[in-house]
Amino acid sequence: MPKLERKLARRLGETNAAYNLIEDGDRILVAVSGGKDSWALLDVLERLRKRAPVTFAVEAATVDPGFPQFNPDPIAEVCERLGVPHHVIPAPIDKMVRSKPEELPCIICSRLRRGVLYSFAKQHGYTKIALGHHLDDLIETLLINLFFEGRLSTMPLRLVSDDGANTVIRPLGTCEEKDLQRYAWLRGFPIVPCGCPLCGCSSLESRRKQVKELIGSMEGSIPRLKASMLGAMGNVKLSHLLDLNLGALHAKGVDEAVERLG
Repeated sequence: MPKLERKLARRLGETNAAYNLIEDGDRILVAVSGGKDSWALLDVLERLRKRAPVTFAVEAATVDPGFPQFNPDPIAEVCERLGVPHHVIPAPIDKMVRSKPEELPCIICSRLRRGVLYSFAKQHGYTKIALGHHLDDLIETLLINLFFEGRLSTMPLRLVSDDGANTVIRPLGTCEEKDLQRYAWLRGFPIVPCGCPLCGCSSLESRRKQVKELIGSMEGSIPRLKASMLGAMGNVKLSHLLDLNLGALHAKGVDEAVERLG
């Protein structure tokens, strides 16, 4: 097994053990956009499936946003080569974005994609939806929410939907973006553009770029910056924060309960 694949597989295994992401008998629907992150996730998961001590199934789903420039055929071809069943799910994202020019297009797109995947997974009996977010995504989202939204939150590695019908997992959430990028390149996966004419133009993408540059500027002077931030996201002291929504809960008791769960 090549060194980089071993590194990603080890990280995925550690994350899975800590957060119980993949369980025996799972049917996992992997969201594959054709980007580097989703390709790495699909390939690493499928390779893990073949040697894992538990039995689970992996299938891929691509949301077709309706943009004329989007072509899912290369994704279908690679999935066929990997032996992974592939589904294309149409969604009226193009029409919805054009009908609501006052809203951020990336927010509309993300919301619709999530809804389409939730519905498809529930309808066809998948137990988990796997997304390709990585450590850089988690850190950037944490800082975007902190700097621009006034809240302390990020993307959890395991999330049950509000209605309890779907469980979302992010198996590569502790892996760095640069490793996924190199892995996808080494494996020769085609990068398929989403076809959105507004891609990268929204204020949300501008914020993400700004935060990414900030992190990059700090990495040279702060050793193990990303590792430290990953550790911080799993080491929350509720009694040292200011959230009044804790209400009558005794903050120290909450902290102790969280530590016992950890």
